[in-house]
Amino acid sequence: MANDASTVFDLVILGGGSGGYAAALRGAQLGLDVALIEKNKLGGTCLHNGCIPTKALLHAGEVADQSRESEQFGVKTSFEGVDMAGVHKYKDEVIAGLYKGLQGLVASRKITYIEGEGRLSSPTSVDVNGQRVQGRHVLLATGSVPKTLPGLEIDGNRIISSDHALTLDRVPKSAIVLGGGVIGVEFASAWKSFGSEVTVVEGLKHLVPVEDENSSKLLERAFRKRGIKFNLGTFFQKAEYTQDGVKVTLADGKEFEAEVLLVAIGRGPVSQGLGYEENGVATDRGFVLVDEYMRTNVPTISAVGDLVPTLQLAHVGFAEGILVAERLAGLKTVPVDYDGVPRVTYCHPEVASVGLTEAKAKEVYGADKVVSIKFPLGGNGKSRILKTAGEIKLVQVKDGAVVGVHMVGDRMGEQVGEAQLIYNWEALPAEVAQLIHAHPTQNEALGEAHLALAGKPLHMHD
Repeated sequence: MANDASTVFDLVILGGGSGGYAAALRGAQLGLDVALIEKNKLGGTCLHNGCIPTKALLHAGEVADQSRESEQFGVKTSFEGVDMAGVHKYKDEVIAGLYKGLQGLVASRKITYIEGEGRLSSPTSVDVNGQRVQGRHVLLATGSVPKTLPGLEIDGNRIISSDHALTLDRVPKSAIVLGGGVIGVEFASAWKSFGSEVTVVEGLKHLVPVEDENSSKLLERAFRKRGIKFNLGTFFQKAEYTQDGVKVTLADGKEFEAEVLLVAIGRGPVSQGLGYEENGVATDRGFVLVDEYMRTNVPTISAVGDLVPTLQLAHVGFAEGILVAERLAGLKTVPVDYDGVPRVTYCHPEVASVGLTEAKAKEVYGADKVVSIKFPLGGNGKSRILKTAGEIKLVQVKDGAVVGVHMVGDRMGEQVGEAQLIYNWEALPAEVAQLIHAHPTQNEALGEAHLALAGKPLHMHD
């Protein structure tokens, strides 16, 4: 706390995750006097229970797969198993290094950091540790937690959330993953790499259902090839303990049994009991409602990140937090274009996209105004070297800009940066086609897809 209890900060931030700390860092950089309140660890879900630890597990799984499959590259290795204690040590070292760096950044910007459970006490104050922290403006950034279903109790042992899965001390012999979205398919992918028998249960008709249908189908094909089972189009009914694990029954009566059940149906906002509604903040199903500039209906309160009903992605939280800080500092701000945000699912193979799906583009522009093209990674030299399959699909408004880029294949997440520029700068296929992409790279496949869309395909048939 500041020495003077009467201090009024320019900005008081409740929540030190991606959105909260980004706003704190940018606000302090712009000369605002900032107080940042966090009940757990600085960095929030992304650093400690989300993006970073899950990607560490997925990379460990990739190493396991490579050691099993190395002979196809002429390298003889032996796979002796997965040491989960060693995996967690590696994961935790990654987190610890980033955590230390983030703490140093916050300290260097002279941000008043308060560790404790805060509660909104008025439109301009937060109570924490028995003290009232006053601010000219308050930013709510309390994030999200794993959701479950009515009657499905997460016990942390047989029925687990993603939080529990990140610290599991063993590789489960078998697992049912309830939910085929980003969290579900990433854990399914990692566990399969570690040696588990995995079944994904998704009530909608495709895995990663918010992605372009072609991407979903490519992922499903890849999962079948890897031996990851999945059941689509039927919703969950109940779960019950068996002698050795869990049995899941679906609405059509179909049953599945496994050692553990991972509930991966998404994340819900942390807003209950924090004083939001009592102080007039409008909410819907627990989400705090905001306008395009992240302003709530209370003039002195903004909200960002998983707490608001926008894309639940750390980089979206960063952007929203920066937007709020710059707005409060008097800079001209531009609302986030959520269609222009890159999205990556880090399973094996990766699914990456930016812009509109083909179905959405047809809905917006009309079916007769939309064209698409697919470039198979089999025609890309570097992808062949890596032995990865997949496609890059482009969605274009006829005779106009590319409005969607959808990629499936190993390392496609690393290609989404250029895809983001193509969409956000409203590039025409011919404009991208004239750019020279390095050979041999997977990035070259993105260039070749635009060559094809511009009517001059190189390494693919007309």
